[in-house]
Amino acid sequence: MERVFFVNKRQIRITKAEDARELVSAASGCDFDIDVYYNRVIVDAKSILGVMSLDFTQPLTVEYNGKNQELEQVLNRFALC
Repeated sequence: MERVFFVNKRQIRITKAEDARELVSAASGCDFDIDVYYNRVIVDAKSILGVMSLDFTQPLTVEYNGKNQELEQVLNRFALC
C-alpha cells in the first residue's frame, strides 16, 4: 500500500524573539517534521538557533505533515491574512 502525505503550508510573520520562542516551543511538542523557510533558506522549526537566524522582516512559510492543536493555535496567531 502506498503512503500518501498531505503537506500543510501556512504563511506567517514573526517579529521578535518571543514569537520565535513560542513557535519553537509549539513545534518541539510535535512528533512530525516542521520546516520554516523563505526564499532558499530552510530551517527546522524545532531549532531556536535556526528560527532566530531567519529574516523576521520577510513573510515565512511553514510546512508540516501532521496535526497538533497547540501548533495550529500558534500558527493562527502569526498567520498572514
